[in-house]
Amino acid sequence: MAAVRIGVIGCAGRMGRLLLRAVAATPGCAVAGGSERPGDPAVGRDVGTLAGLDPLGRAVTDDAAALIAAADAVLEFTTPAATVEHAALAARHRKVHVIGTTGLDASQTAAIERAARDAAIVLAPNMSLGVNLLLRLVREAARALDPDWDIEIVEMHHRHKLDAPSGTALALGRAAASGRGQELDAVARRSRDGRTGPRPLGEIGFATLRGGDVVGEHRVILAAEGERVELAHIATGRDIFARGAVKAALWAQGKPPGLYSMSDVLGL
Repeated sequence: MAAVRIGVIGCAGRMGRLLLRAVAATPGCAVAGGSERPGDPAVGRDVGTLAGLDPLGRAVTDDAAALIAAADAVLEFTTPAATVEHAALAARHRKVHVIGTTGLDASQTAAIERAARDAAIVLAPNMSLGVNLLLRLVREAARALDPDWDIEIVEMHHRHKLDAPSGTALALGRAAASGRGQELDAVARRSRDGRTGPRPLGEIGFATLRGGDVVGEHRVILAAEGERVELAHIATGRDIFARGAVKAALWAQGKPPGLYSMSDVLGL
């Protein structure tokens, strides 16, 4: 069988280089190429050399549309605005688009949903198996416990992360709300400061920490009178996200157009 040709959008960033290496290391996959913004110093460099591998004979392009057209699938962990543009291109070319970009707002998510009418798109705030298992556990815990159990979500990331709370923290909040038959926006408390008064029943709180080089830590605390349950995931390396993205690209080959999640990919 021919290798699945996978391209990486935003290939010069830290995550982009990890994605290139993951594609190159995965049996049945071939690096189709990589793209960057016009004017980026990486444009014109060999994608293999860029990723710390042997040269692959493919130069980084500033034409994302050409990369998408030439690939069977593209992986993207970039910015929300760029991701929306690339989802439309993936839809136009009927190519698999795996999105790990976080910080998408409601209108951007809706635009990706529209693109998924014409392409298989896997959208996940976190591509790791462990986090997706945690999402399932949180949903089931929230469903099983009484409404008077308070739910708090604590997350910590490196100092360079741009969005807060993290996409994974929000996904955990949605999982908890779903377990209770609620919409997260109706019960979320993003921050507390000053005299906030007693904690409202059913609230789902978030605490965001930033510092150092923390890859990602997420903890869901379910607290009641006299007892507490804590569910947590700690990422010690970014390779887990890259491997999950490649797995998603392979899984999506031949799938009909639609918006899929890592739960779909992993059969959870």
